[in-house]
Amino acid sequence: MTSWLMQAIRKIEADFNRSSDTHLIPLVLPAAPGIQLYFKDESTHPTGSLKHRLARSLFLYALSNGWIKQGTPVIEASSGSTAVSEAYFARLLGLPFIAVMPASTSCEKIRAIEFYGGRCHLVDDPATIYDESQRLARELNGHYMDQFTYAERATDWRGNNNIADTIFRQMALEPQPEPSWIVCGAGTGGTSATFGRYVRYQQKQTQVCVVDPENSAFYASYVSGDAHCSCEGGSGVEGIGRPRVEPSFIPTVIDHMIRVPNVASYAAIHFLEEVLGRKCGGSTGTNFYGVCLLMADMLQRGEQGSIVTMICDDGSRYLNSYYSADWLAAGGHDIQPWLLSYRRFFHDGVWQPPQ
Repeated sequence: MTSWLMQAIRKIEADFNRSSDTHLIPLVLPAAPGIQLYFKDESTHPTGSLKHRLARSLFLYALSNGWIKQGTPVIEASSGSTAVSEAYFARLLGLPFIAVMPASTSCEKIRAIEFYGGRCHLVDDPATIYDESQRLARELNGHYMDQFTYAERATDWRGNNNIADTIFRQMALEPQPEPSWIVCGAGTGGTSATFGRYVRYQQKQTQVCVVDPENSAFYASYVSGDAHCSCEGGSGVEGIGRPRVEPSFIPTVIDHMIRVPNVASYAAIHFLEEVLGRKCGGSTGTNFYGVCLLMADMLQRGEQGSIVTMICDDGSRYLNSYYSADWLAAGGHDIQPWLLSYRRFFHDGVWQPPQ
């Protein structure tokens, strides 16, 4: 092992050692006193999102495999948050970093990548980010990180302080310490693979539900069993949903999937700002929609238990999109009927989405 490689791994491990784990925030729903809801707040990572964990794992995986050496340019295909986190680690190691992203990526994420010294390479068609990343890696003699292939294997899903392991340890003193459900979205599929494998390996009764935006290939693939499903354009919710079924998406470790209307995701984060007092990213809204459906089913069956989901990133990255009245109006997204639905469910326990 070279001196540079040893120092690089040590720098990443030291960065992890300086960080405490993220908080698990309870939200009491007056209409469901027998069901506890918790949000794992991943927005408090140094780079502001759940993807900080993935980026750390991907860098350690690539370094340990000998794919990244001193001076190696690192290229990634991303919708934003993974690229922000990878730019952070690339700067930590003194490596050039290029993010290949859809042109629709929020300007806040672009600024964050550039803040960490990364360069943004924008493409009009989201489906071309893979080929463009590979092309750049070949031309620059760099390494294409390829989160969509390696996310499910770069993280130790058996434990070792992964997100599933920390959630179960944080839940230990709660009224229902073993969650009935864990709800998450799928961008690469790595997070759902970690959760699904962990609960099976640890012999938990917890089920894993994946929520998917309306324009994404994952849900259709899960329902049909066809791994070659695809769709055109972006998902409408940055960070989750893909135009193709990514190699890291492992449907056999998932217990349930829910397709979520994008307007319901946008409305959910406005509602969560009312009850949590903070702005969350769009994928957190997608998570909350799924939570509401699962909780409504539990209420109908008279079940008690707990549900854990995530605040995936901070809403300040989306002030010009999901939190902009002009942006919502331009896209024809009327969130008011959905806000009423969320408020009614929160206070009365009646789930009735707009017609």
